[in-house]
Amino acid sequence: MATKKLNKIEAPIDQRETFVSLQKNMSDTDAATMEQKLRTLYQIQQADTKIDKIYLLRGELPLEVQDLEDEIEGLRTRIANAKGEISSFEQSISDYRNKLEESKMEIAKYEEQRNNGKNNREYVSLSKEIEYQELEQKIAEKRIKEFTSDIEEKNELVAETAKTLELREADLVEKKKELETIVEETSKEEAALKAEKDELVSKIDERMVVAYNKVRANAHNHLAVVTVKRDACGGCFNKIPPQKRLDIIESKKIIVCEYCGRILVNPDFDRTPDQKQE
Repeated sequence: MATKKLNKIEAPIDQRETFVSLQKNMSDTDAATMEQKLRTLYQIQQADTKIDKIYLLRGELPLEVQDLEDEIEGLRTRIANAKGEISSFEQSISDYRNKLEESKMEIAKYEEQRNNGKNNREYVSLSKEIEYQELEQKIAEKRIKEFTSDIEEKNELVAETAKTLELREADLVEKKKELETIVEETSKEEAALKAEKDELVSKIDERMVVAYNKVRANAHNHLAVVTVKRDACGGCFNKIPPQKRLDIIESKKIIVCEYCGRILVNPDFDRTPDQKQE
């Protein structure tokens, strides 16, 4: 009777994986393999720390460049909007000037008709029309004066904004040059470190990488894997009990700091072969 071969079903990777849960999931890993995994994970941390230092060297420059670019875009928009308003005001002035000319023509026409009027009723009616057109003239002159004043204000705003824009554009050129110089000086080192990290990541379980990234993202100093220093956690500096320190040195299992959740590894991982012999 043929037997059916059962396919091994692997549990899906939980993106919420932590080092604490890894302690349970990887408890059956043999000691030699575990030590190598821990060493590799620590090497990944070292590569990330060096990359962090490169970003620190660049400092706030990328943000400053982005802020300047946003500010410049805002200044250009302000100038464009102001010029649009000026154009609208100029059109309104032109319209009111046309109304002034029309009113003058209407007044001249009504005055001629009034002078040639045949009765008092017609005289009164034409006089009212003339008064109305004179009122229209005053309104038009007032609006022209207001729009002319608005145009002067907008022109001043455009001039001031243009000066600020010129200064900000000069600042942006300098900041970009500074950033490009730093990036050029560090790009090769950064690329080499990222390639080294990618190679190291390919050597360990995805679960460990997920947990590492999660703890690293939440740590204020971005350290997820630390050595023991002066009998304390290298991340939060809380004291570690003697038995746990012994387990850390043996590197047979994942040991997590009970205070900060970081993985604790053998201090020897920090030393070169020559330093170990001393």
